[in-house]
Amino acid sequence: SLGERILVLQAETFERLCLGQLHETIGPRADEDPIEHYIQVLADKTGSLISAAAQVGVIFSNAPEQYRPAVAEFGEKIGIAFQLIDDVIDLAGETDDTGKTPGTDLRAGVATLPLLYLRRLAQTDQDADDLLRRIERDVTTVYYGDAASESAAEADLTAAIAELRGHAVTQQTLAEAHRWSREAVEALAPLPQGPVKKALTRFAETIVERSK
Repeated sequence: SLGERILVLQAETFERLCLGQLHETIGPRADEDPIEHYIQVLADKTGSLISAAAQVGVIFSNAPEQYRPAVAEFGEKIGIAFQLIDDVIDLAGETDDTGKTPGTDLRAGVATLPLLYLRRLAQTDQDADDLLRRIERDVTTVYYGDAASESAAEADLTAAIAELRGHAVTQQTLAEAHRWSREAVEALAPLPQGPVKKALTRFAETIVERSK
């Protein structure tokens, strides 16, 4: 009952979402840049969902079709920014707001952008290589070691995650999130000034402010 345009949009979005999850599970090819692969996964998953939601807004408000590419690009880029900020928040200390243990994603074996940056830096920087080895060693021990070794590894892993939180690669991730947010707002240039454009701009700003 929503019409063909919405059905097609939903089908295309669902296809991207499934492919994004599949690519995340399989991982990058040997000849593929891991960081580019990671960003594409974020675009196909969170980015495609927010992009679809934005396009539905254009369609059902009967706004000019010329606005649809602009909000589609906005939604995809702000989806990437959202996930990159989550990568930064994942390294934060436990708070009442998140309730998460620091490094939840890392502990689950998820290679977030700070870790991917660290892996790239470790190829030429000894300190980065040392930190990377500590994180990977302690994650393995915590999940697969014996009870006697788990406690010490947990303390070491917590310290390593705190070090990663203060590392330049995490600041680099934060800067990258802000860049995607800015580009998302820039994509709204074709929209007229008014409450819709103002609300979407504020939404983009709020996304990256979550890390404060």
